[in-house]
Amino acid sequence: MRYKYIIIFLLTAVIFCYFQVDLDAQCPMCKMSAESNLKNGGTAGKGLNKGILYMLTLPYILVASLGYIWWKNHQADKEDEVARLN
Repeated sequence: MRYKYIIIFLLTAVIFCYFQVDLDAQCPMCKMSAESNLKNGGTAGKGLNKGILYMLTLPYILVASLGYIWWKNHQADKEDEVARLN
């Protein structure tokens, strides 16, 4: 049963990695500033968008981790209750 969820998760991750879409995580003002920097020969704007997307993933990882911990504790409570009833 546990392997089923792991396989589904891995397949979903592979699908998301395979069908990548270019995302713009910048506000219009930051985007214009980065584009203008690149046009003038600067390199400050090259990693700006990837850096913003990288920072955006942290809240999702934290929420997913807390959800997983809650779920595991909830499962343990259910098992304890079943053991007590038997």
